[in-house]
Parts: sequence; C-alpha cells; structure tokens
Amino acid sequence: MTLMTKFLGAAAAVALSAGAALAEPALIFDLGGKFDKSFNEAAFNGAKRWADETGNTFREIELQSEAQREQALRRFAEAGSNPIVMTGFAFGDILNQVAPDYPDTDFAIIDMVVDQPNVRSVVFNEHEGSYLVGMMAAEASKTGTVGFIGGMDIPLIRKFACGFAEGVKAVNPDATVIANMTGTTPAAWNDPVKGSELTKAQISQGADVVYAAAGGTGVGVLQTAADEGILSIGVDSNQNHLHPGKVLTSMTKRVDNAVYQAFTDGAGMEKGFNVMGVANEGVGFAMDENNADLVSAEMKANVEAAAAKIADGSLMVHDYMSDDSCPVLDF
Repeated sequence: MTLMTKFLGAAAAVALSAGAALAEPALIFDLGGKFDKSFNEAAFNGAKRWADETGNTFREIELQSEAQREQALRRFAEAGSNPIVMTGFAFGDILNQVAPDYPDTDFAIIDMVVDQPNVRSVVFNEHEGSYLVGMMAAEASKTGTVGFIGGMDIPLIRKFACGFAEGVKAVNPDATVIANMTGTTPAAWNDPVKGSELTKAQISQGADVVYAAAGGTGVGVLQTAADEGILSIGVDSNQNHLHPGKVLTSMTKRVDNAVYQAFTDGAGMEKGFNVMGVANEGVGFAMDENNADLVSAEMKANVEAAAAKIADGSLMVHDYMSDDSCPVLDF
C-alpha cells in the first residue's frame, strides 16, 4: 500500500483528475529537504507514523524555492487536502494571507504564530531543551570551551543559543561559549560544508563540544566533530545514531508529535496557539545505546533534576524571543 504521494515540484503538487476531491492531509516541508536528518525529517516521521498506524495516505511536497510556498498552500487547499501542515517560520506571512481565502480548510504551522480562525500554531520552548543539553556539554567538556553553530541568524535560533549558553554557565560559570551562525538567508539551513568550516574554526579556539541547530547544515557539523575527535550535540531529531559514541546527546524537538497530532485530529481540529516544552515532553534530550557510554549517571541525574524544575516552574530559562536579549551570550 502506498504511504504517500510525492510531488517534486509545485506544478506536480496537484496532478488531479477533473472533479477529484482529496481527503488526505498534506505536509509541506521547509527548504533543506525532507531527509535533512533534523527538522524536516522529524516532521516526515510524524506523518509516516500516522500513516502506518491508520493505513491512510497523505500528500507532501519538498520546496525547491521560496516562490513555491504560496503555490503549494493554494494548490493543496484547492485540491481539498485537509488539514494542511507546514514546517517552518518562513510560512508565516504567506499563511496569514492564504488562510482567509480557504475558511473551510484547517492549517497547522510549526514554529510560527498565525492568528487566523482556521490555523493551529505550534511553537516550542527550544530554550528549555537547549538549557539541558548545555548543562550536559559543560559536564562533558575538558577544555571549558564549547560551541554553538546555528543555521539562519534569526531570533528563533538565537533562542536556542541563549538557552544553551545559560545551561553551560549553570554548570560552569567560567566556561566560554562560542556562537556562530551559518548565514542570513534560507540557504543557511542546507550548507554542510560551511557547517564543517565553522566547526573547525571553533575547535581551533578550544571547543571540544559543539551544538548544532542548523538543519541540514548540522550534518556537516556532526561529521567534522566526529572526524576531529570532539563531541557534538544534535538537534530536533535524535541524531545520536549518526556517529555512535561521538554525539553526546541530541536536543529533541518533537516536531514529529506536532505533525502526528495535527493529522490525527484532522479537519475540524482545535485551532489556536499550542506550546510544546519540557513540561509536556515537547523538548528534551536523547539517551540511547549510541551515547550511553558518554553520559555518566551523575550527569544524567543532574540534567533530569533541572528538567523537573523547568517543568514545575521553579527554574525559568531565559527566552531570547521575549526581549531580544541574552544575559549570558553576546551575538
């Protein structure tokens, strides 16, 4: 049985026979590719889990350019797909324009808030999960210097970086955190060569643990860290398996759960603003056989204790997006 119908371009996104009406939900990936081993792939895994469990199918498209965002949204809506889920903040402005034109279609957007009556907005407390892996980085570092490599330089990625630095400093107030962004355009999400170059530069400055929050670019970060004999930290999906024994942990951002839930709720789903954080297992850190030997029982216990405090509100991690500032890191 076919799990999905794949469209390689916007023109093919609605190869429909006349009068056909589609009941399938649809998933639109952000730039960087479905199999980026990170954000987009997490979204795909959630959709696939839904398809495997229900026996139903879904439609999808991998964008090749910015211009395809609106085309894909409108064509799926006109084809009858419902709900339509999209991954990434970059859909925000376009969805705000498109959603009112299709009041009977439900949309879900991940990583951005769109205030429309037929839109579910799902955002994550990435700073909380980043704090936890920052603690782990500081525990594992032998040099006292750790690094952060972001994708596109936007407030959302600074939110990751700031939470990470705060977690590092909670364990070692004298630690040095080096932060670099890959670029200022969407191409920054899919540049593993630049990710590798930035990793080498941070290693030359003493970093022995590097956290990547850069989509497909992060693949280059993790690869270079493994090649150079330092530890890395993955993001979004559990990336521990990419380099067993070399990836300290991954900051898991359960984009898969957000997509799975939207598909499960289906047309008529509850709209509005949804936040996924440590308290509701929206973000966290990954432990498995691939990193078990890297994380001591004491390290794990310390991070779990911090997670419990974040969950009950007794530990508040600074959110860069609340005021565009970071008390522990200069950008």
